[in-house]
Amino acid sequence: MQQLLLPLLLVLVLAVPLVMSTRKQKKQQAAQQDLQSSLAPGDRVMTTSGLYGTVADTSGDNTIDIEIAPGVVTTWLRLAVREKVEPVVETDEDSADDVVEAPAEEPSIIESSAGVKADEPQTTAQVAPPLEHGKK
Repeated sequence: MQQLLLPLLLVLVLAVPLVMSTRKQKKQQAAQQDLQSSLAPGDRVMTTSGLYGTVADTSGDNTIDIEIAPGVVTTWLRLAVREKVEPVVETDEDSADDVVEAPAEEPSIIESSAGVKADEPQTTAQVAPPLEHGKK
């Protein structure tokens, strides 16, 4: 009996994660099929390549028309639709609240080690020559 216990435990340790992963994959596939069958004109979607658009036509069996810009309709495979997304609605109040003016600051004058002020434009005479590599 002791000799059968170790192989049985080994099989269980390997089989349980395998069964759990296949169940997870089946659930994901079912959810994806439900999404693709529930698409209707007017739905906002994202494709697997990251393109956002609005569903324009779902009459094809394997294809779907997505409007990616006003007046620009492209044809995609249904499988390329990754997920439905909520439409972005931006109001005037939201965009006005986002703009915050930074307080004006006085420019500070910093003296560098070469005696050149940081806020003055530098000329070629004030710029140090590049260091030469290889000389010791």
